[in-house]
Amino acid sequence: MKNYLKLLRFIKGHKRVFFWAVFTMLVSSFFEVFQFSMIIPLIDRVINNNQIIPPNKLPDIAAKLIDLVNKTDRNKLLPVVISTFAIVMVLKNILVFFYQYLMGDVSQRIMRDVRYKIYEKIHSLSLDYFSKKRTGELISRITHDVNIIENAVSYAVTDLFRQTFTLIFWIVVALVIDAKAALVIFLIFPVIGIPMDRIGRKLRKISKGIQEKMADMNSLLLETISGAQVVKAFCTEDYENKRFYGQNHDYYKLRMKSIKRLIVMPPMTEVIGMIFGVLVMIWFIRRLMSQEISFGMFGYFMAAIMNLISPVKKLGNVNAITQQALAANDRIYEILDAQPSVKQKAQAAELKPISNSIKILNVYFRYQKEEEHVLKDISLEVKKGELVAIVGPTGVGKTTLVNLIPRFYDPTEGTVSIDGVDLRDVTFNSLRTQIGIVTQETILFNDTVRANICYGRRDASEAEVRQAAERAFAHDFVSKMTDGYNTKIGDRGFRLSGGEKQRIAIARAILLNPPILILDEATSQLDSESEKFVQEALDKLMEGRTVVAIAHRLSTIKKASKILVLEKGKIAGIGKHDELLKTCQLYEKLYRIQFQP
Repeated sequence: MKNYLKLLRFIKGHKRVFFWAVFTMLVSSFFEVFQFSMIIPLIDRVINNNQIIPPNKLPDIAAKLIDLVNKTDRNKLLPVVISTFAIVMVLKNILVFFYQYLMGDVSQRIMRDVRYKIYEKIHSLSLDYFSKKRTGELISRITHDVNIIENAVSYAVTDLFRQTFTLIFWIVVALVIDAKAALVIFLIFPVIGIPMDRIGRKLRKISKGIQEKMADMNSLLLETISGAQVVKAFCTEDYENKRFYGQNHDYYKLRMKSIKRLIVMPPMTEVIGMIFGVLVMIWFIRRLMSQEISFGMFGYFMAAIMNLISPVKKLGNVNAITQQALAANDRIYEILDAQPSVKQKAQAAELKPISNSIKILNVYFRYQKEEEHVLKDISLEVKKGELVAIVGPTGVGKTTLVNLIPRFYDPTEGTVSIDGVDLRDVTFNSLRTQIGIVTQETILFNDTVRANICYGRRDASEAEVRQAAERAFAHDFVSKMTDGYNTKIGDRGFRLSGGEKQRIAIARAILLNPPILILDEATSQLDSESEKFVQEALDKLMEGRTVVAIAHRLSTIKKASKILVLEKGKIAGIGKHDELLKTCQLYEKLYRIQFQP
């Protein structure tokens, strides 16, 4: 029940539209039942020219109406019956159009809102969440799982109300005509309901597997299509094709299991309904033969019995679709209920521009509680205007350390502060707008050059964008592009070289004009010519700023005010280049291996 309520929670913001949809369903269901009541006067009075023989107990208004019909000439009654039937049918179909349109509107609104909520939630989560979740899996939640929710709302919820109303009206009709015979109908529900519940539970389990398999396929597609160059370079097309075929075939098998259970319910409910219908028919034919009831009344009762089968069958399908939606709902709420590990305080203050220093004091950090510390007792002060370089072997925690400054992570122990203010006490926006980041993996978007450069400052003028590109030595190659700054650069900047990507990223940082700059091995993957341009652009970018650089180039290290050497998550040495060559064995080794020609 809790999961059902969580599923229906998505309707919360659209109660008004949903109410009118349900109301039109109610009225259209009544008209559907009412139009069949025209069978009684048509058969008894118009065709057979007999009196309508009603059940013993009828509401006064119904008894008076039957008495009036019995007294009316059949020639006058025929146009009334036909016109009433036509008017009711037209009204019913108008209402069907309205409730289908309104429910379609509700389902599309819910899809829009849920997609936005998931997307918004993903961006509110901390970076450690993305180390545990695959990108393709998150995309699958926003696309595939949300589509299943739409199916549940647009079809299952519609049928839940519509068929329930129709079922209730027909049961009332059957009870009014013959209560004893109608009671047999109620035996249908447990006979159908028990296997339907079991099939639904199994279907929910299968649906969860289908959704997980779709996430696996999305991840594989994202990795192999974005990594198409690597696939071709290593001639692994056949290997990747086989991997995708395997996952695609597994998805097919799960889908077929789901389809088998979906299609078994309608015929099962119809057969059971027919068996009960035949039993009731035998009962009624005896009453008809003894003239206890008129043929028209018998026809209406049989219409009630036969029309009960369709709603029961559709409600069985509602259960199946809902079970699939509940599995998707669980996966969606896994994201919506997730909490960021790095949170902004409710009363967080605005951080003023740096005027003194960044201090990292006695910091320990680990990604998971059960893991070892990546950083151990790190203390470092970076004064305003200084360039501090961080060096050390691969996997020693250099990137983790610099990621504490923009507060992508919080230290497990210790503090990181700017001008004596603990970063946990300030807003994300006031902190991160003061920090520019250029990493070894350049992240660009499938948009224009201009849009990528002014990503952090959407209000930048044409002159400012061009000036930033010139300072990053990017203007020359951008101006040679087909549409200049309006040229789209492709997915992740696919149309640009590595050096061009880095210069666009540097132009983006220059335009932001942050007082603090973090460089994470920004030239490590470039050829010599590209590195020359990028290094010159970085030198321009670093002018007058407080810089923390994960360095692998001797030029950056020699300019550094101080160098921090990390080994196994601890400080192995700190000082200037010449000092560390004498005092730090690890630094001397790194220098000899990496920096000496």
